[in-house]
Amino acid sequence: MANAASGMAVNDECKLKFLELKAKRTYRFIVYKIDEKLKQVIVEKVGEPTLGYEDFTAALPADECRYAIYDFDFVTEENCQKSKIFFIAWSPDTSRVRSKMLYASSKDRFKRELDGIQVELQATDPTEMGLDVIRGRAN
Repeated sequence: MANAASGMAVNDECKLKFLELKAKRTYRFIVYKIDEKLKQVIVEKVGEPTLGYEDFTAALPADECRYAIYDFDFVTEENCQKSKIFFIAWSPDTSRVRSKMLYASSKDRFKRELDGIQVELQATDPTEMGLDVIRGRAN
């Protein structure tokens, strides 16, 4: 099931790990990368539920594109415990142009494979996905 625009397939593990995060809350985050040799999106790293947002941002390379899922827990103004699943398209300014184009052209197809994403963010530097931004978008 390769995407005609980018030729990227989605490895089954990507969907399985996402379902585990969504249904069982097995992970706090998942980082995905495009393997250009395999021509598919694969799971690069998963974060245990005990890890925090700083651990998540540290898992993203400073100069390479990635897709990521982050399960954000928060408390509403009514004092209710909630969580939102964020999809983050990480495309730092310092990454290769070819890489940025590849991730951009594959993003929508990949997102469709992950049913249950509640908020989407596009970030080109760490300030665009700071914890304050995540909090603001969660409510």
